[in-house]
Amino acid sequence: MTRWMKYALTAVVLAVVAAGFVTVLTPKPVPVDVAQIDRGPIVVTVDEEGKTRIRDVYTVSAPITGRLLRLPVKVGDRVSAQTSPVASILPVSPSFLDQRTRSELNAASEASRASVGLAEAELARMQAEERFAKSSLDRADRLAKSATISQSAFEKAVLDYDTAKAAVRQAEANLELRRHEYESAKARLIEPDAAPDNDQRSCCVVLYSPSDGVVLKLIQESEMVIQAGTPILEIGDTGNLEIVVDLLSNDAVRVASDAAARIENWGGPPLNAKVSRIDPAGFTKVSALGIEEQRVTAVLQLTDPKQDWVSLGHDFRVFVRITEWAGDDALRVPLSALFRDGSDWAIFRIEDGTARQTKIMIGHRNSRHAEVLEGLNAGDRIILYPSDRIADGIAVTLRESQ
Repeated sequence: MTRWMKYALTAVVLAVVAAGFVTVLTPKPVPVDVAQIDRGPIVVTVDEEGKTRIRDVYTVSAPITGRLLRLPVKVGDRVSAQTSPVASILPVSPSFLDQRTRSELNAASEASRASVGLAEAELARMQAEERFAKSSLDRADRLAKSATISQSAFEKAVLDYDTAKAAVRQAEANLELRRHEYESAKARLIEPDAAPDNDQRSCCVVLYSPSDGVVLKLIQESEMVIQAGTPILEIGDTGNLEIVVDLLSNDAVRVASDAAARIENWGGPPLNAKVSRIDPAGFTKVSALGIEEQRVTAVLQLTDPKQDWVSLGHDFRVFVRITEWAGDDALRVPLSALFRDGSDWAIFRIEDGTARQTKIMIGHRNSRHAEVLEGLNAGDRIILYPSDRIADGIAVTLRESQ
């Protein structure tokens, strides 16, 4: 091998080694996911769990204290207003008497019986005085006609007779009072074994449904003695449903009173609704993490036909998306492409295979897209999920997002 051939071979080897070093040291393009800026609809929603409720729930309660018979209805039974009996209450039997109470009541009964005898004697005395006053008046009348007695003596006889009659009426009323007191004292001595059987009584209170609907809940189902005002059962019309959502107060102020909404995750297809009322007062609610939150109740009205949500009932869980803002033709960018550059928003735009950091201004945004106000145009390609390997001027390999 000649000297020149050795030089040539050495030069080739050095060139190959140098090319290898250059290849190794030259940074490779970073593979990235890419999306294209486009125009389309953006809907910003306030998302929250809610529940259904019947607008008018009627609670049937006991009007008297008595023995509630076992209810003739079950949960889910359909009832009609003022025609379907839902409960029956019998007057309660008297309670048992202990020895001391019985002795006290016996003594009170004997005292009442004695007062009746005293009133009867008093009446008899007053009737005798009335008869005497009447005879005295008749005699005075005859003497007055013959001018045997003075006019004042005759008037005195009239007064005595009228006073005697009034005393008789007073004694009769007193006797009637004492007799009723005696009957009351005897009634307090009645015990359960002496009372008539409740099942044979003709008097009982039958409660009827106050509204058309279905039985929602049996508060008292078995036979028992209840006090007046005790709730017995609840009735409502499942066709008169509304949705109740407890919104965070800072979300509630952004929701219009007639905003559109969608009801999801209830076990059927999404339903359309609208906000009918937002309460003017909030309340404090403790979250599952133990954080106190100010909540405001919003009430929604279903707008779809009833047959689309006929399987919904009272107190069912639903997921509500209330529309805060909607745009039909907005320039939008995926949220996964955004990152913070100081106090500004920025993205990496692809130009000739190179990543270029670009500041943008965004407007409304939801869980997937943001509205672009400045910095991008439709058709621009941007990098999704930019990692710390991406920087301004870095070469990238395009990998279309699925």
